[in-house]
Amino acid sequence: MPSAYSIIRLFAFEATVQFLTDNILLIAIAFISGGMLVWPLVKSRASGPALSTLQATQLINGRNATIVDIRSPEEFAKGSLPNAKNLPVEKITERMRELKKDRPLIVVCPTGGTASRAAAQLRAGGFSEVYVLGGGLAAWREAGLPIRS
Repeated sequence: MPSAYSIIRLFAFEATVQFLTDNILLIAIAFISGGMLVWPLVKSRASGPALSTLQATQLINGRNATIVDIRSPEEFAKGSLPNAKNLPVEKITERMRELKKDRPLIVVCPTGGTASRAAAQLRAGGFSEVYVLGGGLAAWREAGLPIRS
């Protein structure tokens, strides 16, 4: 004959299973929304922090940061940040030796979306201070900051 404790434990287990099966959709939504909250943190750790245009200009002026524009040479020729170095994203791993590791890097793309991937590659290549210009060249233009053409 089973003890009262084992009967209560069996009932608790059955109640838990019943709760999980009744609420599987809510549980799935909770896990998915939790993942969506954590994903930006994971992504930013790989690529480095994003800078506003003000923070970027302070880093450029105060610490002589190198600006790495990852757009194609054709897009780069149409206009870029002053003193930016053009390293197209598809050639960044083979040309990263052109950059100095003792200076902070600010990675720039058209809108800030693809710069994260390039920043992660630069971090993997041994660069410790890599930042992404939040909003990219579009944010720079919107702030009314100078563009070299």
